[in-house]
Amino acid sequence: MDVHPKIALHAVGRRFSASGGAATIALQGVSLQVAAQEIVCLVGPSGCGKTTLLNIVAGFDRASEGEVLVDGQPVNGVGPERAVVFQSPALFPWRTVFDNLVFGAYHRGLPRADYEPRARHLLDAVGLHGFDAHYPYQLSVGMRQRVQIARALLMNPEVILMDEPFGALDFQTRLTMQELLQTIWSEFRPTILFITHDVEEAAFLGDRVVVMSRRPGRIVEDIPVPFAKPRAYELTSSAPFQALKDRVLQLIRREGAPQAKTASC
Repeated sequence: MDVHPKIALHAVGRRFSASGGAATIALQGVSLQVAAQEIVCLVGPSGCGKTTLLNIVAGFDRASEGEVLVDGQPVNGVGPERAVVFQSPALFPWRTVFDNLVFGAYHRGLPRADYEPRARHLLDAVGLHGFDAHYPYQLSVGMRQRVQIARALLMNPEVILMDEPFGALDFQTRLTMQELLQTIWSEFRPTILFITHDVEEAAFLGDRVVVMSRRPGRIVEDIPVPFAKPRAYELTSSAPFQALKDRVLQLIRREGAPQAKTASC
């Protein structure tokens, strides 16, 4: 592990108070390091705190205890060095693809000449050349998600936090987006913390697969992925890949014993 990790979590906990009842412990004692340019995928039972953890790293939420560092600096709120890609593309329906892409840069008051060339390059990189004047309703779900990924990359963030970004896509589109993410990573080399419920996706994309327990969320195993990148989908049918996938699935099944339904993580 890098001596100076890009992301460092030290004994992070998160409690949510409840009116007239006991507090809910969402996370407990979570320690994790993510090296620069690494892709780390978080998996675990529903409700285990994956999204809570990502929100803390993003600066949308604060840990109740422990320490969260990015580049050695405490996270005390959102910052331009961290970009977030959500499961549902949050695009303005009345703005074109290009205007959605550059919305943040425009509202920061940056000169158009500073961001337009990169924006055009990103449209090409995510396969949306020629769609800059289209509106979101004219795009497929997968294409809208490409816009969101391009927008996340526009300001050249060092860290990208992805919360099940391909979860709502059909199987074929999901495969295409997984391949696209590898291509984007190869060109821009961001550090990526990626949440997914799909074990195969985690093993296919990640340098490591980190398995979390059911609530309170803890890290139960941190598994290196031994396959070189970029990866072709044919890898998923190989015996070593299937062995890794089975190992992760067994851990999740062990941690995901039936329990009372709770709010999503």
